[in-house]
Amino acid sequence: MTDTKATSTPEVDTRTRTRLSGRDIRSIVIFVVIAYALAWLVALPLWFGVGHTTPLFPVIAVVIMATPATAALIVVFFVDRPRQKARTLGLWPLKPARRLIGYAALGIVVPIALVLVALPVGALLGVYPTDFVHFSGFEQLITEQTRAAGVGDLPIPLGTVVALQLLILPAAAFINLLPALGEELGWRGWLFPKLLPLGAVPAIVISGVIWALWHAPLILLGYNYPDVPGWLGLTAMVGVCVVFGAVFGWLRLRSDSIWPAALAHAAFNGAAGSYLLFAMAGKHIHTTQATVLGWSGWIVPLVLVIVLIATGQFRRPAPAATVRAADR
Repeated sequence: MTDTKATSTPEVDTRTRTRLSGRDIRSIVIFVVIAYALAWLVALPLWFGVGHTTPLFPVIAVVIMATPATAALIVVFFVDRPRQKARTLGLWPLKPARRLIGYAALGIVVPIALVLVALPVGALLGVYPTDFVHFSGFEQLITEQTRAAGVGDLPIPLGTVVALQLLILPAAAFINLLPALGEELGWRGWLFPKLLPLGAVPAIVISGVIWALWHAPLILLGYNYPDVPGWLGLTAMVGVCVVFGAVFGWLRLRSDSIWPAALAHAAFNGAAGSYLLFAMAGKHIHTTQATVLGWSGWIVPLVLVIVLIATGQFRRPAPAATVRAADR
């Protein structure tokens, strides 16, 4: 009888492609149907109300973010029913600790770096109007907010405020962790590894498209892409989700844990609004073109993903027990 305590999730060689079993396809379909149905159900008040401008939007958005995790848990507990459910989802074990901590740190730093580097790239390409010196757009925003609140002038220089905003970005990875885990438990915890027998690139693309279209209840209301028709907003969202989903998937596989990917998603969400710090006053920003939501923001992460694929980084690390046995 096999000793299940000494085994770990088997390594998947993503260079070879196989077919998914009928059972796997059924599980994936059930997962997607549940995640999509729950997301639309939770978003219904927005469609029958005032859209994403309602004060209730943050609460509704957080609940929607929990729907992929709900779908994954239903499939794991009632459809697939693996023996090691927490390991299947990447929640456990939290070891080797050094590897987990290393990839968790990368999960915080890499998304923030990719979000920030998108800004000078967009400026160089002429799609992101910037003011890196005087922060005029941010100054205008702060002035409007302080006047609306009946507060006087800022007690510290604007440049100091910008610096503080950047310094606290890593903290957002922990503040946003639980909502981000609601998504990542489904997308990278369960779905991405489930698709890996097809190969790394198909798994990246398919999971990214599924993730992007799950955003439809909000994107079709104008969220993220208010300047374009809904279909174009969804198309742009596919680009974001495929590229950044690949980065999150890499963290999931190399760490053999969902926690670095969840931290990465949380850090990405926390840093995404940093484009407001460097925008030029009086200039409109088209998010289909600029910031990480637009095509100019996908260039650097796409290069990173291509390098990761080319160097075989989309493979699980060797199980810890296997490595210890080989060293003896």
